[in-house]
Amino acid sequence: MSEKKSFYISTPIYYPSAKLHIGHTYSTVAADSIARFKKLTGYDVFFLTGTDEHGQKIQEASKNAGKEPKEYVDEIVADIVKLWDVMNINYDKFIRTTDAYHEKSIKAIFKKLYDNGDIYKSHYEGLYCTPCEAYWTSSQAKDGKCPDCGRELKIAKEEAYFFKMSKYANRLIQHIKDNPDFISPESAKNEMLNNFLLPGLEDLCVSRTSFDWGIKVDFDPKHVVYVWVDALSNYITALGYLNDEPNLMDKFWPCDVHLIGKDILRFHTIYWPIILMALGLPLPKRVYGHGWILLKGGKMSKSKGNVVDPIELAEKYGTDALRYYVLREMPFGSDWIYSEDNLIARNNADLANDLGNLLSRTISMADKYFGGNIPDIKQYDDIDNEIIQMAMELPAAVKDYMDKYELSNALIQTWKFIARVNKYIDETTPWVLAKKEEDTARLATVLYNILESLRFIAVMISAAMPETSAKMRGMLNIGQDLMTWQSVQKFGLYPPENKVTPTDVLFPRVLTEEEKAKLEKKIEKENNKQQSKVEEKKETKMEYAPVKEQITIDEFAKVDLRVAKIIKAEKHPNADKLLVLQVDLGFEQRQIVSGIAQFRNPDDLVGKEIVVVANLKPAKFRGLESQAMITAVGHDSETFAMMVPEKEVEPGEAVR
Repeated sequence: MSEKKSFYISTPIYYPSAKLHIGHTYSTVAADSIARFKKLTGYDVFFLTGTDEHGQKIQEASKNAGKEPKEYVDEIVADIVKLWDVMNINYDKFIRTTDAYHEKSIKAIFKKLYDNGDIYKSHYEGLYCTPCEAYWTSSQAKDGKCPDCGRELKIAKEEAYFFKMSKYANRLIQHIKDNPDFISPESAKNEMLNNFLLPGLEDLCVSRTSFDWGIKVDFDPKHVVYVWVDALSNYITALGYLNDEPNLMDKFWPCDVHLIGKDILRFHTIYWPIILMALGLPLPKRVYGHGWILLKGGKMSKSKGNVVDPIELAEKYGTDALRYYVLREMPFGSDWIYSEDNLIARNNADLANDLGNLLSRTISMADKYFGGNIPDIKQYDDIDNEIIQMAMELPAAVKDYMDKYELSNALIQTWKFIARVNKYIDETTPWVLAKKEEDTARLATVLYNILESLRFIAVMISAAMPETSAKMRGMLNIGQDLMTWQSVQKFGLYPPENKVTPTDVLFPRVLTEEEKAKLEKKIEKENNKQQSKVEEKKETKMEYAPVKEQITIDEFAKVDLRVAKIIKAEKHPNADKLLVLQVDLGFEQRQIVSGIAQFRNPDDLVGKEIVVVANLKPAKFRGLESQAMITAVGHDSETFAMMVPEKEVEPGEAVR
């Protein structure tokens, strides 16, 4: 067996000055999704994340909190680890720059750069931003303010060691030109070249004496190693470079992709490559700077205090719903505006309706028509070929997008297939096939194709939504061997006569705040109306319709009243006043066409139990057949009400 290809992906190491927000979550969820997909497709993956724990900002924050710096960062790092646990992040290593092995490496790296003549001692005087821990020239500063965060810059003067950046500038420029994918997206590459490299690089300050929370320079201990060497070098110290950790450099370096926010592109595409050149190490294959998650007021950041807590969102909507939202909404490399209403809309439309409804409908039909076991009998039709062909093309299409780190497009491709499978159900009408014994083979074939399509979907979403994928595997009752990349290279591996397992709803529908307000207003309005009616009844006599001609008990017994559960509701394509309902009668599913569109929103009907007349002869209404009739009272929006059981009962129960 040939050895697996290796793949190394990293997130930024996060600065634990405060709790992380949804922007950091995006970086890490994206990296986790890429890492999981690479593992799925046969790679030996190393996924690194961690924390950058030194610096003046941490020292000042810990002092203000009345704590030692290490104690201060330990508490925040614990919150970060908890966040990644909540978000189901499956990293291979979590590095802390306070780890002893990292400290050993940094001292050795600094000494090596000094011995090579790349570092020299001098004095620095210039403009400094403490929150960003960055020096700026007067030409880079904007009216005396930091060009990154907009806060006031301070004049700083101190003895420091400097790195000879200009020594390697031309070599880096040539590397960028020779390797067009080294910096992504293209706009970021042009910015680094035109704004920083081509105008000429100044030497970089790589030590500080104005604070002491950091790694000491061995041969000059009043200096601490500055962030550019300390933090950036984590990508190799985690692999055992110049320390006693297991040496993974030969296996995983150079890194395949550093996944970072665009605000730290300069450090990763200029400072870091030049440090690596000075150390005689290969450069990372790619640095990808993704966009920002914005609020209506601008960029989200800890320093601005306008952050959105991802743990609260995950607890409210579910981890996979949040993972899906951030991956689906952000086109890689571009900014996007966060909105909780958009999160709810994605949950309701893509997850609850498209995927969740597809899964629950299919499992329900398999359970009702075949007791959960689809018989191994086949009767194919031409319509099956399209769904099978689309399933077979899906893995390659998703892989192409994932290899380009276009995670949003990969999900869009999968959801196109989900939409096609939903349409396939409507085209093949399993509930109609279930009525005739001679259609059993055709029904079994249709349900088999849908179950096999769901297996493909479960594999395709496993990197983005691992928890949902695992739940789907459980409902489909299949082994891990049918969740591999190899298994989706062929359609038809779902085991015949395999028993499916019904379970709870995957993604419950969620109301937006606006919808909640409307509902509360509607309830209040209805309550007021009911109260008014009560008052009117006291004052006026009710006019009732005359009682119809008496019938015998035997005549009444001919009317077959049953409890039915509405599983789908939509507007009639050819009539504004009609709704088309798909209902579950326990023993079969039926279609009802009813003139209640002016009284009920179809989305509000799904899941409700109603009483229907089950033995009416079918009749067509504007081209669609109705196979039962609902029971209701009232003839206007104020008085209309459907007959419903007092408590939930099994669909198909007779009403006596």
